Amino acid sequence: MQDELIARAEAWLAEDPDAETREELAKLIDAKDVAELAARFSGTLQFGTAGLRGELGAGPMRMNRSVVIRAAAGLAAYLKSKGQTDGLVVIGYDARHKSADFARDTAAVMTGAGLRAAVLPRPLPTPVLAYAVRHLGAAAGVEVTASHNPPRDNGYKVYLGDGSQIVPPADAEIAAEIDAITGLGTVPRPDSGWETLDEGVLEAYLARTDAVLAQGSPRSARTVYTAMHGVGKDVLLAAFARAGFPTPVLVAEQAEPDPDFPTVAFPNPEEPGAMDLSFAKARETDPDLIIANDPDADRCAVAVKDGADWRMLRGDEVGALLAEHLVRRGARGTFAESIVSSSLLGRIAEKAGLPYEETLTGFKWIARVEGLRYGYEEALGYCVDPDGVRDKDGITAALLVTELASELKEQGRTLLDLLDDIAVAYGLHATDQLSVRVEDLSIIANAMRRLREQPPTRLAGLAITKAEDLTKGTDRLPPTDGLRYTLDGARVIVRPSGTEPKLKCYLEVVVPVGTRDHLPAAHAKAAELLSAIKRDLSAAAGI
Repeated sequence: MQDELIARAEAWLAEDPDAETREELAKLIDAKDVAELAARFSGTLQFGTAGLRGELGAGPMRMNRSVVIRAAAGLAAYLKSKGQTDGLVVIGYDARHKSADFARDTAAVMTGAGLRAAVLPRPLPTPVLAYAVRHLGAAAGVEVTASHNPPRDNGYKVYLGDGSQIVPPADAEIAAEIDAITGLGTVPRPDSGWETLDEGVLEAYLARTDAVLAQGSPRSARTVYTAMHGVGKDVLLAAFARAGFPTPVLVAEQAEPDPDFPTVAFPNPEEPGAMDLSFAKARETDPDLIIANDPDADRCAVAVKDGADWRMLRGDEVGALLAEHLVRRGARGTFAESIVSSSLLGRIAEKAGLPYEETLTGFKWIARVEGLRYGYEEALGYCVDPDGVRDKDGITAALLVTELASELKEQGRTLLDLLDDIAVAYGLHATDQLSVRVEDLSIIANAMRRLREQPPTRLAGLAITKAEDLTKGTDRLPPTDGLRYTLDGARVIVRPSGTEPKLKCYLEVVVPVGTRDHLPAAHAKAAELLSAIKRDLSAAAGI
């Protein structure tokens, strides 16, 4: 077993084009570190609908140049099998460790396969790549990013020519082409032949951002902005300047790209502590709202002053605010969200007489909704200009929410006032999440099995009126690994994360509200119910 493992590692080492990972792997082989070698050679990173994502390092279970070259070669073979023999592949990348290398390798592989390749001019937000795919008429797009994952991770996200992320069966077909690659020696990688794009694509994207705002709308709201050590700052500042908003006050410590993300444990606005520097800057400068992007700027977080201090709005709260704003502006078309997002969007759409769709988790599904006008997901993702970017876009979402804050400011009101209006009109839809990060993935599998074999019948004293195992699919949804419980006045969904080692449980309670005077009691009741559901669900899942 040990000899076989070391032989596999040595074969991998012989092909590795990267001096850094070669040195790393050689040390593991010399030390005969069987445990670490086994972890890296226990299989291969699986290419799925999120593409690839994993920790940087040597070996097939890590993100590295060898894995990326194979992925790119598989994608090239897939495109050629679909008749795209000389199609264009546009490639974007963030500022993480190795991102530029992975982008260059992808361009080389595409060129060697006879396809045309074009690389964005520098690290830019993921939505710029999603926009570029359609703008340039590309056959596919690749974004090298791990979004808001920990610093040691990187990833590889694939878009097809419609500008949307891949969905089945394309993921399995690309994975099969990757598996068919016998060795890197069979993959031609010329040193040149691809195009590095100029600023024209970014200028076209920025011109498009104007379209999300209403002509002549107020532009007075003042913001504090953090790029969370990512690539959002320059593009967001340019978009805000074009729109005529006050220049955002930057959180200087997090303004410039830094792949080590030194000021945060996890570069995700949802994680505890990630927004602390933003709150401190807001206490100094007293803006109307705080805007945060995640490192690749496809997500947008919003924080507001609530009483004496600042708090982050939940993704579902921002989702409802943007929906209400668009409805008031006369938006037409389908409103869509994933199953883990608040049911409030459906009620807003129904009252406005608009079509509404619920999809599986992820913008790869939301973006494909027929006639989409607005889509959102509770994990801070908003698609407010689907004709421009068929994916979540943290830049245009920031523009739209700042326009809304400006309109409310002119009326002497705030985003929280509008949230209260929404609660009175539709009932208080309060959401929360029970999220468990694990080192050992078997904990997640065991929790899911336990819930399937011994399903709870009550949570927080509320009877479960309907329990669905989503692996079987529903009349509206294809199969996915998840469980959905419907309770009287509440809903719970449990699923493994598609991009991180986490078990995620999404909770929603709906509390009727008579008048604004009833709001404090409704909030108290919702908080009590969510806390009890969380406690009972943890016990039922054994986590």
